[in-house]
Amino acid sequence: MSNTPTIKLGDAVEIPQLGFGVYKVPPDETEASVRAAIETGYRAIDTATLYQNEREVGAAIRASGVAREDIFVTTKLWNDAHGYDEAIRAFERSESELGLDYLDLFLIHWPVPSTDRYVETWRALLELRRSGRVRAVGVSNFEPEHLRRLVEETGVAPAINQVELHPLFQQRALRDAHDELGVVTEAWAPLARGNVLTDPMLVRLAKKYDKTPSQIVLRWHLDIGNVAIPKSVTPSRIAENFDVFDFALESDDIVEICALDDEHGRTGKHPNDM
Repeated sequence: MSNTPTIKLGDAVEIPQLGFGVYKVPPDETEASVRAAIETGYRAIDTATLYQNEREVGAAIRASGVAREDIFVTTKLWNDAHGYDEAIRAFERSESELGLDYLDLFLIHWPVPSTDRYVETWRALLELRRSGRVRAVGVSNFEPEHLRRLVEETGVAPAINQVELHPLFQQRALRDAHDELGVVTEAWAPLARGNVLTDPMLVRLAKKYDKTPSQIVLRWHLDIGNVAIPKSVTPSRIAENFDVFDFALESDDIVEICALDDEHGRTGKHPNDM
C-alpha cells in the first residue's frame, strides 16, 4: 500500500483512511479518473451498483500496474437487492462487473426501513464474509437504531458505516453509537459538496497551514478518526485532495471546525426517507 494511514476494520483487515469516491462520475470518465487517483497514491476506491461505473473501476485497477492486494475496493448493493438471495446475487453481479476475484468491502447502501429487509440482507453479507468472497462487510447511511437492531438480531456489528459527514453536518450522536458498537465511521460528501470551502474560518486556516480549504477539511476528517472518500474528475484536484499527510491540525483549530456543526446541514436524504 501507499503511505496512507489505515484504520483496522477487524479480522486483520485495514482500510486506507483516505480513499477515492466515484459517485456521479460518468462511466466514460471513470477509468481515467481512477487511474489518475491510483497514480497519485490513492489505494482505496469506492463505488456502488447505483453509480453504474463498476466495470470501469475494475478496468482502471487492472490497468494501473498496482498489485490487486494493494488496492482496497468497496462497492454497495442497491435498495432493490434487499433480501438474502437478492443480496447474494447483487454481490455476484458487482463482482462480475468489477472483474475481481474478491472484494475488500461490501456495503448495504441504505437500510430502506420501509421494506424491513435489512437484517435479512445483513445475514447474506455475513455469509459472503464467512465464505471468503469479501474481506469485510458493512453498511451505509444507517442510523443508530438500525445498527443496534443488526447487533441484537445477528450478534455482529458492521465493520463500517459510510454516511454523509462534513463540518456542516458532523453526526455526533451517530459517531457516539459507532464508538459504542465498534463501528468505523466513513464520510461521504466529506467536503459538503463544496458548500463549506468558502467559510472564512477555513480560508484563514488554509493560509495558516499553507494549504487549501479542501485540504484543511480532509485533514480534519483524518484527525478526528474518520475515513473519507472525496471525489473529483480533475487530476489537479485529485492530487490536491491527497496532499494532506504532511501536517496535522492543532487541537484549537479542530475545535473551531467542530463549532461549524449544524443539525440542518444535511445535503442528502435522511435514511428513513429512502
